[in-house]
Order: sequence, then structure tokens, then C-alpha cells
Amino acid sequence: MIEVKHTSFEECLQRLMTSLEASLYEEATSQLSDLHTAEIARLLEAIPPKDRAQLWANIDTGTQGDILKDLSEKVRAQLLSEMAVDSIVEALEVLDMDDLADIVPDLPESALHNLLLTLDYKHRDHLKRVLSYPEDSAGGLMNIDIITVRDDVTVRTVIRYLRLLKEMPIDTDQVFVVDRAYKYLGSIHISTLLTNEAEQHIAPLINKNLHPIVADMPENEVANLFERRDLISAPVVDKNKQLIGRITIDDVVDVIRDEAEHSVMSMAGLDEEEDVFAPVMQSTKRRSIWLGVNLITVFIAVFFIGLFEATLQEKIALAILMPVVASMGGIAGTQTLILVTRGIATGRVTTSNLKVLMNKEVAIGFLNGIVWSLVISAATYAWFADFTLSLVIALAVIVNLIFAAFAGAILPSLLHKFKIDPALAGGVILTTITDVIGFVAFLGLATLVS
Repeated sequence: MIEVKHTSFEECLQRLMTSLEASLYEEATSQLSDLHTAEIARLLEAIPPKDRAQLWANIDTGTQGDILKDLSEKVRAQLLSEMAVDSIVEALEVLDMDDLADIVPDLPESALHNLLLTLDYKHRDHLKRVLSYPEDSAGGLMNIDIITVRDDVTVRTVIRYLRLLKEMPIDTDQVFVVDRAYKYLGSIHISTLLTNEAEQHIAPLINKNLHPIVADMPENEVANLFERRDLISAPVVDKNKQLIGRITIDDVVDVIRDEAEHSVMSMAGLDEEEDVFAPVMQSTKRRSIWLGVNLITVFIAVFFIGLFEATLQEKIALAILMPVVASMGGIAGTQTLILVTRGIATGRVTTSNLKVLMNKEVAIGFLNGIVWSLVISAATYAWFADFTLSLVIALAVIVNLIFAAFAGAILPSLLHKFKIDPALAGGVILTTITDVIGFVAFLGLATLVS
């Protein structure tokens, strides 16, 4: 019995770092030999630029192309800048057109020129077609390596044609049927071809329920479509309904992963393509912008606190309890914000059902406000033995949780309408709103009853 031992990424990285720290670059390179190119790409992103460059120079050029397609843009750009033009061309010659299209924008002009010279007319035309669409669209995502047949042939003819190809494109689960003008008519699963008589005409076997994806459809909508329909591949057509390519599940998985990284990183004002080991000054400049925005929002909150300076001086307990009200609103609002932002991204939340969702979230905010205001007011009374203060903080918590739910529900829709990424700007704006509402409600009520 053969024992299969799986080595975790952390173990691979630890061994690699040990070799690199000892300047054993040949040994470090040998550790990569049995790994998948995607795993090598991940390891390269996890090591400092100096070691990354040294290790990259020792990797076989034939393998570099497959690694480059899995790297983040920043790391890929660094490695390409350190390669000779001939090496770049040699590394990229092995890639499919859709993968090559992703890398082309990062190429030096001289390398791009030489690379185009190595492509025949058909592949140059294919690359030009893919590049004519935005990177984040179905056209930019598609693979032009497709198998097409006409609807007036038999199963025998199609199977003979497939055998003549010797090798089918990766993730080929179906062939696409087109007419003489190359307009999409439908598809036939490979399993359907194998389970029908050789003399059977394919016209009755065509699956017309697989609707094509229009080339200008945004990639996040493509991902949602694959998720809803459990697709492995799907045809892509242009505005004239002509078949121009296909999208496969491996490309959609990359989109889903990138969206997840974007959502997480954007909430901190960071770029998902950011190199973990980017130079200190470069990273400092990028993060300073976000810190500056945050500082402005903090001063807005401080301004409203300053309006109640006299009240704060009279009762120090108010200053102690202020963060409680703001924090409760911030957490409640963030829960709604993330829920609605994700709903918009997946197409589950639109203007048609936003009002219903908003009413639900406000109701949740009200009920949570009632429950937690009782808890907080009891704790306040036990601490300060002040019934009025307990009542004030209870009312402030209820008000803030209601406003937090409303703001968390409406903000993503408003930002989306103005073409602003809710994941990037929503958190900062929401925090400002909940802080201001919380402070004004708490300190305002305290001023009225004092």
C-alpha cells in the first residue's frame, strides 16, 4: 500500500524560508520541483522580494509562464521587470490566450512586440479579440479555445472529429453547435454523444436551455450565473449572437476568490493585489491615504462631542459610557452593511426588494435595541446608582441601533448607485454615522434631563 503524505503550505514555507535564510538557493529551488505551479506562485508571494527574485532566476523558463498567471499583479510585475525580453517571450509562449490576455497589460512594450511576432495570425487575432473586452467582463474572462459543430451532422461525424483533434481543451464537458454564420444554436454534452447511436442526427440532441453569456456581462454576474446553474462551462457570444468563446469553472473560481479578497481588503482600505512584502515607503503612502480619511471622520465625531462640553464637565460618567453607545451602533450597523453589500454583489438585493429588507433590518435593530438597552441600563445602574443616567443610555442605545440598521441597509445601495465600492467606503461612512448619532442621542438626552 502506497502512503500518500500531504505537506501543508505552512510546512513548505517554513522549509523554504530556512533554505533562503541560509542562502541555499539551489536547495530552495529543488523544494519547488514537486509542487503545482499555483502552489509555487503562492510561496513566491509569501517571501521577501530579494529572495523572490533570487529564487525566480533559478526556476525553469518553461515553468515560469504557468506560475506567472497565478501571481498577483504586483508580484508578477516585479518578476517580469527582472526578466530579459527573450525569457519573457519563452515563458509566455505556452499559455492559453485567456491567461496570456491577463498578463499582457503588465508586459514591457518590447516584450509584447516580440511575443506577438511568435504568434501566428489565428492566435494574434484571438488575443486581440480577448483584449478588446474589459478585463472584468465575460469577454475578458473567456477562453477562445472551443469546439464547435454544425447541426446537420451525425453523432458519428462529431465523435470522429473529436478523435482527429487528438487533444480537447481543458474542462470540455460539451461541444457548441453553431450555424453557417457561426451563431450559437445550443450545446451537446459529451456524455450525450457517447450514449447515442452513431447514425443519430445531433439536431434533436441539442440542449437549447443553456443560454449564452453576453461578452460585456460583468464578471461578478458571470460568477453568480455559474453558481445558480451549477455550470462547468458556458458559451460566450458577441452582440450579434455569434459564438466567440467559452468560460470555464476554473476561471470563475478565480473571480470568486478575487471578490472575497477584495471585500476583506477593501474594508481596511487596502488593495487585494498588494504585495505583502512591498517596500515600506510604498506601503506607507498607500495606507496613509486611508488613515487621513479616517482622521477626518474622527474629527467630525469629535466636533459633535464638543457641542456638549458643558454637560460632560458636569457628569464624568457620560464620558465613561459614551463608547458603549457608539460601539453597539457600530457593530449592529456593520452586520447590516455586510449583509446588504454581499446581497448587492450576488444580485439578491436590488432596488425592488431593498425597502422590504430595510424594514426588516430596522425591526431587528429596534428589537436588539430593546434587549440590550435593558442589559446596559441595568449595568449602568449597578455601577453608578443613577436611574436617570440608566434611562438615558437605554434610550440612546435604542435610537442608535435603529439608525445603524437603517444606515447599514441604505448606504451600500446609495454608494453602488454613484459607482462607489460599498466595501471600500461603506465602513468608514457607517462608523461616522453611528458615532455621531450615538454621541448626539446620548449626550443630547443627558443635556435635556440635567
